[in-house]
Amino acid sequence: MYQAASLTLPAPAKLNLFLHITGRRPDGYHELQTLFQFLNYWDLLTFSPRQDGIISLSGMPGTGAATVADADNLITRAARLLQPFAPAGAGVDIVIQKQLPMGGGLGGGSSNAATTLLGLNHLWGCHLGPEALATMGLALGADVPVFIHGRAAWAEGVGERLTPVSPPEDWFVVLVPDCHCNTGEVFRHQGLTRDTPKSRIRTAFEGNLNAFKNDCEPVVRDMYPPVAQALDWLNKRTTAQLTGTGSCVFGRVSTQSAAQRVLTERPSGIEGFIAQGMNRSPLLTRLSELY
Repeated sequence: MYQAASLTLPAPAKLNLFLHITGRRPDGYHELQTLFQFLNYWDLLTFSPRQDGIISLSGMPGTGAATVADADNLITRAARLLQPFAPAGAGVDIVIQKQLPMGGGLGGGSSNAATTLLGLNHLWGCHLGPEALATMGLALGADVPVFIHGRAAWAEGVGERLTPVSPPEDWFVVLVPDCHCNTGEVFRHQGLTRDTPKSRIRTAFEGNLNAFKNDCEPVVRDMYPPVAQALDWLNKRTTAQLTGTGSCVFGRVSTQSAAQRVLTERPSGIEGFIAQGMNRSPLLTRLSELY
């Protein structure tokens, strides 16, 4: 039987500490190698159970989430995927407090979907394990499984083959240029590098992670000038890189105070935040307190 009380859970951001495209499959999907790490920066989702089978989604006023109640939203799609495993009549009201920028490469949509699957699995008493939920989530997006498992990971394939790793939990400055990058257009771009040689995990961690790159960055620079400007500015202060297919860019710094200083100096018109890398997802930590 499902739980009666409401449940509020974080949907954390992720960074791709690097992103290499190593090939292209016959079905058109790209083979990747990437390194995922979570941030202590998130959306918040509140789930309130109902007994009429209805799934509703709304945004908290003032959080920029006015358009989330779309029938194709990953949150509602995740809830519908799980609903057949729930008791008869199980429904939910979901309210999202949006903080992660849309189209920023921080995994917001995938993270929202994973939090929905994990949260409703608990709330509705579905009793599905992480592997079953990750398989379900993969139908929603290649990044959903890493948020389900909740561990920093070296990822291969389309991003679904995960090996837990423990990169340094450094502080980051994240800049949010005023544009949304279209992932499909980036991956279809003729100038995209698609043949980066594969790396080994040990090789990556024995070297300097800052020396690894994001193969999407040159294309995104060309397509979105605000991203290029943010990268150029941040590169003067630390090693800057694109996350995912953008538009957010990040730079690694040694301390929280150093990160705050860089953020304070950012040009007017560019939003941003500071956050610490986390090898255990804040969502996993919160869920462990419930069981």
